[in-house]
Amino acid sequence: MSEKNNGDEPADKDRRNFFKFLGVAAIAAGGIGALRGVLENVSPPITAAFSAFPTLLLYSQSGKPISTNDLIVNNSTIVLFDYPLQNEPNFLLRLGDSNNNDVAIEPTTVTIPATGKTFQSPGGVGPHNSVVASSAICQHLGCIPPIIHFYPPSSSSYPGKVHCNCHGSTYDPYKGFAVVTGPTTHPLPNTVLTYDSAKDQYSVSSLVGPTIYGHSSDLSGGNPLASSSYTEISTLTPTS
Repeated sequence: MSEKNNGDEPADKDRRNFFKFLGVAAIAAGGIGALRGVLENVSPPITAAFSAFPTLLLYSQSGKPISTNDLIVNNSTIVLFDYPLQNEPNFLLRLGDSNNNDVAIEPTTVTIPATGKTFQSPGGVGPHNSVVASSAICQHLGCIPPIIHFYPPSSSSYPGKVHCNCHGSTYDPYKGFAVVTGPTTHPLPNTVLTYDSAKDQYSVSSLVGPTIYGHSSDLSGGNPLASSSYTEISTLTPTS
């Protein structure tokens, strides 16, 4: 004969259901936490980086400020630095003629074909006024080095131009990175350099021209650089 439970079974059942509920809730909470972590990894928060352009010294990968001798005239290797945000590459060029003699780059009026508006390019700096910089993100669809790069004047293809092999956009670094051929309708934003002749050192201080591709503002839409006093140059081998 089975024993009676004397009315305890409903209470036990309620307790079991309650603990089951707690277990499910804990699992659900853990799952939500994990999902939040995955989403944060996939879509990191976008922050406003600066209220104004920072002035940063250009440093070599060996940990020293770069000097004029560190820059090769018409360098076929791509020289880059991030500015004003992380993962925002910029070209650093020391421009010359077909014999690799420095060419002084004068400030010039640059037209933005998309709007018809103009801006004044900063011109070159350094002892020969031949060192210039610009955003290295193509203004057509955002392609980056090494697929977009500078072709020296002695090159058989696009001599003296910055050309993007994604879709064929071409820019003239001797004339403020103006548009030479489309499909881009915007010049490359010019990066403003300053030169300390007493120390033979180069700094970056701002950008002029159209906004960097993909941004509503040059100063937002990404994360600040790791250092607030310098940015390090790096190199890449160009594609053909």
